[in-house]
Amino acid sequence: MDTAFLIFSFTYLLMAIGQPPLFRIDRTGAAIIGASLMVISGVLSVYEAYEAIDYKTILILFGMMILIANLRLSGFFNLVLSFLAQRVQNPSKLLYLLIFTSGMLSAFFINDTVCLIFTPFILVLTKKMNLNPKPYLLALCMSANIGSVGTITGNPQNIIIGAASGISYSKFFFHLFPVALAGLFICAGVIHWFYKKDLTSPVKTPEETLKYRYNKPLVIKSSLVALITVILFFLNVPMEIVSIGVGSFLLITRRVKPEKVYNLIDFRLLILFIGLFIVIKGVEKSVVFYRLVEHFQMLVTAPLSLVFSSLLLSNVVSNVPAVLIFKPLIVNYFNDEKAWFFLAMSSTFAGNLTILGSIANIIVIEGASPKVKIGFFEYLKIGLPVTLLSVLVGLVILSLF
Repeated sequence: MDTAFLIFSFTYLLMAIGQPPLFRIDRTGAAIIGASLMVISGVLSVYEAYEAIDYKTILILFGMMILIANLRLSGFFNLVLSFLAQRVQNPSKLLYLLIFTSGMLSAFFINDTVCLIFTPFILVLTKKMNLNPKPYLLALCMSANIGSVGTITGNPQNIIIGAASGISYSKFFFHLFPVALAGLFICAGVIHWFYKKDLTSPVKTPEETLKYRYNKPLVIKSSLVALITVILFFLNVPMEIVSIGVGSFLLITRRVKPEKVYNLIDFRLLILFIGLFIVIKGVEKSVVFYRLVEHFQMLVTAPLSLVFSSLLLSNVVSNVPAVLIFKPLIVNYFNDEKAWFFLAMSSTFAGNLTILGSIANIIVIEGASPKVKIGFFEYLKIGLPVTLLSVLVGLVILSLF
């Protein structure tokens, strides 16, 4: 009996289900249980489990979470929302402003944060303007997913890919930012087509401009630090050093209580990563895994097959676990930078296929659910063409490079 593969299958089954019947086990819990079983069963020693953890990825993600927490607490994102509200003239313009603003912000700051902050803003603004909020909510989650492919720090799976591949921030940006831009245009076009009646209906002008609170000194400080961080990334200073350095610097403050920052850090995601690193290391010792790798080599021989394999798997177990499965395969059998770009593009764009495709989607749909209901098939109607078109265009762009 292949113990390692059984533990791996159990872990990923729990992650695919989300929460098993009768038990309150979430995806983070599944990763912890799987990692523990790998050690308890003797598949990995404690030392091997320690070695399996990619500390670069954890440091980058943790440092970026501290930076984003400070931006949120300062009111930086509130200023962006105020800027949007003041420039709304018609439904179509609001749609395009929203798509490209959320897309660009998601490229540099983790997309889940953008969705968390923008969702209540959309609900309030569309109500004041007497607009159907559905196209704007769909535009938010899809553009946040698409925009996040543009840089290594756009989403968690890109951070894993950046740390594993050694590709520089600037090179990643050069190859994938054009893909993100093309995807944003596709997203805008598809949503406009399906909701053209809602986007040409008469608009009720807001009686007053939406006002948001912000702290000017903190906005200046956190914005400057964010700018310096991005510049250092482009100068190819090691990302883990920059991230943890920036995070540590921002904790030195007289204005913000540390617990406010800690409350905005997703420690569950960090633990999920640690658990999955150990589970994947354990399954690499599996006999079944080696056989699957042989089949993978025979089946996945071209960019198209890699892209659609990633697209499919990302919708079964979510994009972060899918990338962790593909990581050892690409390291050992592709050894090609372009393969990493295809994986980043496909695993990220896969998030737009269904509501459950990414955490960003769930944040928007669930956040809006008390006031607006968007069903699975209503989402799929937009998500399917957006995903297929953006993946195909991304494939062409990356192939041309």
